[in-house]
Amino acid sequence: MGASTARRAAIAALTNFRSVPPRVNFKETPVKDVFARNVFNEDVQRQRLPKAVFKKLQDTIKKGAPLDLSIADSVAAAMRDWAVEKGATHYTHLFYPMTGLTAEKHDSFLSPVEGGGGILEFSGKELVKGEPDASSFPSGGLRATFEARGYTAWDPTSPAYILENPNGTILVIPTAFVSWTGEALDKKTPLLRSMEALSKQALRVLRLFGNTAASKVFTTVGSEQEYFLIDRNFYYARPDLINCGRTLFGAKPPKGQEMEDHYFGNIPERVLACMLEAEQELYKLAVPVKTRHNEVAPAQYEIAPLFENSNLAHDHQMLTMETLRRVAEKYGLACLLHEKPFAGVNGSGKHNNWSMATDTGENLLSPGDTPHDNAQFLVFCAAVIRAVNKYAELLRVAVAFAGNDHRLGAQEAPPAIISIYLGEQLQDIMDQIEAGGAKSAKAGGHMEVGVTVLPRLPRDASDRNRTSPFAFTGSKFEFRAVGGGQSIAGPNTVLNTIVAESLDYIATRLEADNKAGKDFIKSIQAVLASIIKENKRVIYNGDNYVPEWYKEAEKRGLPNLKTTVDAVPHLIGKPSLDLFTKYKVLNAKELHSRYEIYLENYIKTVGIEAQMTALIARTIIQPAAIKYQQEVASSITAAKAAGISAKSMSEQEAFLQELSGAISDLQKKTADLAKTAEHHAAGDTLAHAKYSRDKIIPAMNAVRALGDKLETMVSDDLWPLPTYREMLFIK
Repeated sequence: MGASTARRAAIAALTNFRSVPPRVNFKETPVKDVFARNVFNEDVQRQRLPKAVFKKLQDTIKKGAPLDLSIADSVAAAMRDWAVEKGATHYTHLFYPMTGLTAEKHDSFLSPVEGGGGILEFSGKELVKGEPDASSFPSGGLRATFEARGYTAWDPTSPAYILENPNGTILVIPTAFVSWTGEALDKKTPLLRSMEALSKQALRVLRLFGNTAASKVFTTVGSEQEYFLIDRNFYYARPDLINCGRTLFGAKPPKGQEMEDHYFGNIPERVLACMLEAEQELYKLAVPVKTRHNEVAPAQYEIAPLFENSNLAHDHQMLTMETLRRVAEKYGLACLLHEKPFAGVNGSGKHNNWSMATDTGENLLSPGDTPHDNAQFLVFCAAVIRAVNKYAELLRVAVAFAGNDHRLGAQEAPPAIISIYLGEQLQDIMDQIEAGGAKSAKAGGHMEVGVTVLPRLPRDASDRNRTSPFAFTGSKFEFRAVGGGQSIAGPNTVLNTIVAESLDYIATRLEADNKAGKDFIKSIQAVLASIIKENKRVIYNGDNYVPEWYKEAEKRGLPNLKTTVDAVPHLIGKPSLDLFTKYKVLNAKELHSRYEIYLENYIKTVGIEAQMTALIARTIIQPAAIKYQQEVASSITAAKAAGISAKSMSEQEAFLQELSGAISDLQKKTADLAKTAEHHAAGDTLAHAKYSRDKIIPAMNAVRALGDKLETMVSDDLWPLPTYREMLFIK
């Protein structure tokens, strides 16, 4: 499909769009009756399980008690009956391999019996453990190809659910995925381990404050999801979007986001219809989506949920991405989750709002009305500050991959330098602590709007900083560097573990002081003052985009790991190995495997993009440009033959020369790219990754620059690729 055909098809799809009746009519069925309708949650478990079984299962889910395998058969039977009543014929153990995506193998409930009939079976053994082939998933050297055995293990803390399909339904059981020797082959297992590590250390601190009621501390996450929606006709006409998720060519359009008119603007009808159905599907699965709006870039949008337990938030985040992709197709749209699908406009992040809460409902990062007097809040906040400063490199690793390299530091994305924004109020308190003790806190007061009919609005004590990669936004920290298409499991695993280490450090100091008979309040003041003094270099409340910050960060000694290749080696450095092994989140073998997987993924991503760049240049752009060159040359020849003076043709001839030069340069740079991409660097995986960064990517960029130049020269009716001015605005 050429650009002109795709444009006509997209315009037809838009103009002929008619809203279809919703799958759920909220006039007849209140949204509260739809929410969690397809989830085997606590209410369903209470209704269907024997009381003793229900209690044991809830102890595992809520208190972290070991799973009693004796209840598995009872739970499996209830889960099967519930699923079959909803039309399920199959079940699957859903897991999260190191691809960053989901994986599943479907098994039927049906088993034949003697006499030719059949029964529906689902045993506790089948619920608790599955055995998919593990050989073809990324393992980073944890296993050889011939060592195929891998196990999925039921995660009872993330409830099973029904996934509806026009031709049937499936019982989906979230699981962890481990190798035959027990190493984690997935994203979920380390996340669960990190949550346990943090809970253990946080409870030590809470006990020092006299809290004996809490039995567990959860990390909570609310992960905002940015994404693009474009007409599917354009998507099918762009091989780069299909194969790479981003456009490898595309000239800057006359209008981008500079008018700032898309942000929070009116949502187009077709887009809104798509959003509404996606939300309906997510409601059924108990995903607590709360907000939808237009984002900054044209054709960019956002969906945001409420806070949940980190593990459940991760599973729901993966469901959200899959649902957005699936529902978009029904409306003739393509959902793009790549971090930078279009150059020159905002990319897509996944702002990871993170906090800590007890099982009794207390948010440990809530400052309260008098944060300067809230010693417990200050201790937990200081632990985060220390963690981010001490392990900034690991936070950068957590968001390091080829797609995010295009986004970080560009168009309203935070830079690769990890820093913390505290805001005016909290910064003032920390300054007081360092100076000897906090005695007051700046109040927000009220805003005088200046219109008598409008109410006086309470003013927050601090503003928000959208440029910071890690910002305190009131009762939570927002990690803004997470990429739009990535799993949030990795970033939260790192965040949980580094904060666990800081809480361990604080608890150890306070316990020692307590044992020595020292005054508890004075001990807290001393610990807080030393943490602020030793880690304040990471605190920055200014504009992270300005060049002066880069210079200041360098002066402070903050790492600036600009690319994935710069960041990933820190994963197997001594601080990382010591940290993750101490808290049993990842062992040395698992860390080295992830090091290899991340670098291999980077190499493969760049390699695919390089091949696609050369292919598009040779087989799509060059033929169109040469055809136009022939038309221009023929036109000039015909004009001269008709007696048009040479002087009158000078500008046309100059244009032909420029066009011919651009085509020639494109052919040469494409040949250079092909040669560069075919070369294999000597050395280990890191050497190959460095070669991809230093040689292949610049060669790709050189080809793109010429392709984009030709887009602005070749006749519109001949240009073969849908352009930015079309894809971003025809919706």
